Amino acid sequence: MKMVWTMLVIIQASRARLFKEYKEVQREKAADPDIQLVCDDSNIFKWTALIKGPSETPFEGGVFQLAFAVPEQYPLQPPQTGEICLDILKNAWSPAWTLQSVCRAIIALMAHPEPDSPLNCDSGNLLRSGDIRGYQSMARMYTRLAAMPKKG
Repeated sequence: MKMVWTMLVIIQASRARLFKEYKEVQREKAADPDIQLVCDDSNIFKWTALIKGPSETPFEGGVFQLAFAVPEQYPLQPPQTGEICLDILKNAWSPAWTLQSVCRAIIALMAHPEPDSPLNCDSGNLLRSGDIRGYQSMARMYTRLAAMPKKG
């Protein structure tokens, strides 16, 4: 019975934290125009982020959609984002991070990619071999395919 009670307390704390983050996102929408965070109407543990590609990068002009699956143990455990290779979503997670700050870290990763832990092995190989032009070309191609509106 004590374990069930403990889990209920953790879930309530997690909900309270997420409601607090929701209020902050609503209050500061204009402060960070590169990130739009939206909570699912029926489930506080499901969020969607729309992230604008950073300027002066191959991702510029793209809008990337990211789904967050927030665990009931949040913020003690990081949100799940699929296949993003980012240390703060793995072994460097801290309860001080918020969904908004995770989005900012993703934008920073887009602006300064980490070749030693790439999701796309080809991109990592291009960066490690010093072929910045090849990497940028590939990143622009994927941005056009996945994060830009289709033309007529």
